[in-house]
Amino acid sequence: MHEIFLCPVCGELLIESEKLYCCVKNHNFDKARSGYVNLLSVRRKHAKLPGDNPEMVRARRDFLNHDYYQHLQEALCKAVLKYMPSAGVLLDAGCGEGYYTKKISDALPEECSCLGIDISKTAADLAARADKKTRYAVGSVFHLPVGEQKIDLLMSVFAPYCGSEFLRVLKSQAFFIMVIPSARHLWELKTAVYDKPYENQVRDYALDGFAFKEKIISEKEILISSPEDIQNLFQMTPYAYRTSAHERERLEKLQSLHVRTAFEILIYQKEA
Repeated sequence: MHEIFLCPVCGELLIESEKLYCCVKNHNFDKARSGYVNLLSVRRKHAKLPGDNPEMVRARRDFLNHDYYQHLQEALCKAVLKYMPSAGVLLDAGCGEGYYTKKISDALPEECSCLGIDISKTAADLAARADKKTRYAVGSVFHLPVGEQKIDLLMSVFAPYCGSEFLRVLKSQAFFIMVIPSARHLWELKTAVYDKPYENQVRDYALDGFAFKEKIISEKEILISSPEDIQNLFQMTPYAYRTSAHERERLEKLQSLHVRTAFEILIYQKEA
């Protein structure tokens, strides 16, 4: 087993035992009942409950568990298997409730190690409950509790991007996979709710320190036949924070929805 996590107090390597993680300076971090460990230091904690709130996390879990995004899950898993070295270490930075992490962890050879880090305790707890093969931790993607050049493949699925941290933890010539929504992802949902729907902004693919290798498109039109699932889909998106009461009324009237899902899987390689 690869020991990768670092102590958030002193920066020393953490050794895992059955019930806790401990460093050589005797800083101990108990595992939660589900199996995750909280490595988010108080000085990095800028809110009482950092990250996505429990309602958003559970809405995302419930929606994804119906496999509406299975096509993306499978395409991402295929990409990881293509670029992941044997006996390597994969880190899902901003793993959420672990829907994509678990699929990939299950598909990787036993010689590989899989880590998931998310700033939300609720997300890390749900991920750890569903996936006993992966080691999960609460932490920030802007201050990853991982040593320098320890990761063979890092992935970021709709999570915040921190290039300096990703470059720090990735080995030389290691790969980075980022998933972003395409311009017209969920377009029909937007047109049903908003007077003036807008396309998602897709940024320039160039990233400092990385060489762009490949783009994979994953698209599918899905039928959401449950009002509850429509609400969960909306709740797990950023739109939930900037929607008026009038627009929410439109959303609540939807009984079913044909909607386009469109994603871009971007593959990069660390330049040095």
